[in-house]
Amino acid sequence: MTLASDSPTRRAWLMVALLWFVAFLNYLDRMILITMRTSIKESIPMTDAQFGLLTTIFLVSYGLLSPLGGFLADKMNRSKIIIFSLFAWSATTWLTAHATTFGELLFYRALMGISEACYFPAAAALLMNYHRNETRSLANGIHLSGVMVGSGLGGLGGWIAERHDWTFVFELFGVIGVAYVGVLLFVLRDRPADPVDPAAEKVEVSRVKLGEAIVSIFSRPAFLLALAFWGLLGVASWSFSGWLPSFLQEEFNMSQGRAGLTALGYIYSASLIGMVLGGFWADRWSRLNPRGRIYVGVIGVLVAAPGVLLVGNSGSLVLVLFGMIIYGLTRPFPDASMVPLVCQIVDPRYLATAVGVLNMFACLIGGLTIYFGGVLRDAQVNISVVFNFGAFGLVVCGALLWFVRPRKTPSA
Repeated sequence: MTLASDSPTRRAWLMVALLWFVAFLNYLDRMILITMRTSIKESIPMTDAQFGLLTTIFLVSYGLLSPLGGFLADKMNRSKIIIFSLFAWSATTWLTAHATTFGELLFYRALMGISEACYFPAAAALLMNYHRNETRSLANGIHLSGVMVGSGLGGLGGWIAERHDWTFVFELFGVIGVAYVGVLLFVLRDRPADPVDPAAEKVEVSRVKLGEAIVSIFSRPAFLLALAFWGLLGVASWSFSGWLPSFLQEEFNMSQGRAGLTALGYIYSASLIGMVLGGFWADRWSRLNPRGRIYVGVIGVLVAAPGVLLVGNSGSLVLVLFGMIIYGLTRPFPDASMVPLVCQIVDPRYLATAVGVLNMFACLIGGLTIYFGGVLRDAQVNISVVFNFGAFGLVVCGALLWFVRPRKTPSA
């Protein structure tokens, strides 16, 4: 049976499955760097601030190009953009293994950000096209659970680097990504146009213009609140996850490999459950109340905040692990519903552009957070101070999300 003759429901969930592995590779390729800090610094000398800058430059380049990537996904074939993005960042991952200076490493991380910028806006919009309101958060949550698995297994970077070399890690996962491009070329497709009026979709797509998209998106107060929420959430999240492996190394004398696997493994194993659970819960609640997705997101960030405080201030490894599980389980709740919520806020023609703008804001602020965290580390400031700031940010995020007022029915 061909893809075209499959039932719409089967096609919709097939897209989730295909994109799950792309999301997995997306975060695995970006997270392996932070778990190989010791190995990379031994090979290419740099300060902690410079090491933080490697993540900052990735997030800045990724963030700045995200709105453009989203606009291209609104204007063009989304499946082709996804395939091109995967090929580009996988090739860049392989090239990173051949960096011999800090400048070269910085260049490849910037190139990685540029090449990944098209993926999430296009993938989010593609899934929202295939899924209706009743399953959007669950579909998005399952897709993003690939992010959790990829982030968790990113800890393998440090483990493999201790047994082989950090360059081997980048080469290995770069080759895997390029190979998966071959699979997607045969099976990944945009949702077929509505057979009732095939010309309607073409007319709408042709009308998409970048200036009009930006004006439309920023003229909606609910989107501005969502933007502030998403940006601050990036600060809180990166201030915690970005320095957690180093925290475990220093506080509990863990090796690089063990710290990476512990930090990412515990959080993202819990997040794998939390992302799907949050998506399912949000879909169910939204059937009864248009603000259901908002309520689930608020609960998630307010419960995650004490988990961060427990990690940074307990001093007990058992309590630290417990706090990591609390954070990992509840922090993904708003993530699962963010794109479906945007569907209730913006013009459907500009959905991917709006997602790109959200990515840009979160990444730019998150990148600065990582860099200044490195500056604080060079100044001998305890990492727990950064964690406490992140916990406070999560509480403020809950307040911002509460005041978002979406339409009663989704726009797409």
